[in-house]
Amino acid sequence: MSKIVVVYHSGYGHTKKIAEAVAEGAGAQLIAIDAEGNLGEADWAALNAADAIVFGSPTYMGSTSWQFKKFADASSKVWFTQGWKDKLAAGFTNSASMNGDKLSTLHYMFTLSQQHSMVWVGTGMMPSNSKAATRNDLNYVASFSGLMTATPSDASTDEMVPGDIETSKAFGARVKATAERWAR
Repeated sequence: MSKIVVVYHSGYGHTKKIAEAVAEGAGAQLIAIDAEGNLGEADWAALNAADAIVFGSPTYMGSTSWQFKKFADASSKVWFTQGWKDKLAAGFTNSASMNGDKLSTLHYMFTLSQQHSMVWVGTGMMPSNSKAATRNDLNYVASFSGLMTATPSDASTDEMVPGDIETSKAFGARVKATAERWAR
């Protein structure tokens, strides 16, 4: 069985809820980047031991949070030795708007993974884009590059869209299936 780690920053709890759903679908360990952008030594050890790393951050001002960026910058120590080379990587983001420049955030995570010589995993899901589609359908936000979810700015974590939570679980399952296939 592959070891999968979800490393994320969440400012208001919404991205944490998505991270938990991704981790549930993937059977993954959760690692939260703290409010100061730091991880503990045991967290870095878990990332180094993982077969797949899923990155998560809210989209703030068209990119990752500064806390996630601090984590990414700190990963340069691992980059120098190519310690994450050939591990699987994936990413997810949440913001208040349906678009909200989420692709910029995913592109940042993708670029980070490529600098680490990782192998990127997309959603593997078709979008829900027919006239009959509803907001609770899988991949309603229609992302291929990574998981995108949208939570209104005035919504609590209990008011998050159930379809986004289910899409998050399916995305986690996709990462798990890919990790198992990659391990063969």
